[in-house]
This record gives sequence, structure tokens and C-alpha cells, in this order.
Amino acid sequence: MLYYSHPSAIIDEGCTIGRGSKIWHFSHIMPLCVIGENCNIGQNVVVSPKVVLGNNVKVQNNVSIYTGVICEDDVFLGPSMVFTNVINPRSAIIRKDEYKTTLVRKGASIGANATIICGNELGQYCLIGAGAVITKPVKPYALMVGNPAKQIGWVSEYGHRLHFDENAFAECPESKQQYHLKNNGVTQIK
Repeated sequence: MLYYSHPSAIIDEGCTIGRGSKIWHFSHIMPLCVIGENCNIGQNVVVSPKVVLGNNVKVQNNVSIYTGVICEDDVFLGPSMVFTNVINPRSAIIRKDEYKTTLVRKGASIGANATIICGNELGQYCLIGAGAVITKPVKPYALMVGNPAKQIGWVSEYGHRLHFDENAFAECPESKQQYHLKNNGVTQIK
């Protein structure tokens, strides 16, 4: 068996699901989705048509991932968070040809009950706090909280808050990886 799906899950025609992925109770994977290897799709998740999830993406319970969303490898989507795909939705007006692309870069984490307004890019390893509403692009390693979300700092690849010294260098307390703050952006020192 390449992947596991609970008997109550629905997987529509034309989907590609990678080896080792798991799809749990009452989730619906709609047509033409691409789900990478070793993903975990929690209970009551909707993955709309043509969504792309990379490898090792963790989707917690009650998440809605709408058409136009692309998640790179190692993305975490917290419980009940949601993406949008139309800027100005109206019930009586069909706007399926106006879906915006939302790109979630490698290693990004989105907290419980957060909302991601469509058309934005979330930088690699950014951390979106619980309940945050993202209305604009997010820089790599940025820590975002609030509604509308504001950047309050920077985090490491391991999700720890970075504290920069007088020379604009910081170290992750867990991984010991080094980071440099320059021109209002963070890079990891390899």
C-alpha cells in the first residue's frame, strides 16, 4: 500500500498521493490534487481541486485548503486554520476564474484558527501565530501575530524566537544554527 486512507475519507479521481501519506476520518481530497510523500491529513479536512502539498506536510483537523494553494515541503497547518482563494467573494457571482495563488514556502508553520487571505506568499520557516489573519506577504523566518497580522520578530527553522546581538547575529537555542539579520531580512549562516 502506497498510502493509507480511513474508510470514511473520500478521494476523488485524478489525485496523486505520495508513499507513506495518511488521510484520516471524514476528509475529502477533491479532483486533481497532488499530495506528496509522508503527509498527514487530519480529520474533517477539505483539500479542494488542484491543491498541491509537498512532502511531509502536516494538516491538522478541520482545515480547509482551497484551490490556488501550494504548500512546499515540511509545512505545518494548525487546527481549523483556513485559506481563502477569492478576494471579494459573492454568493450570486461566479468567480472561479479569479482564484488567487497562495504559496506557502518550505518549513512554514501556521497556527490554529489562522486565516490566510489569498494571493500572498508565506516565506520559508515563517511562523504564523494562532488566530492571526495574514493580509500581505510574509518574509522568511518572520513571526506574525494578530488581526491583521503584524511581524513581532524572527524565528529559527526549529521555531524558536531569535534574539540578535549588537552585530545582528543570533543562535537557535535548540539546533545551534546561526542566523544573520541584514536589510530587514534573516538568513541562516551555513
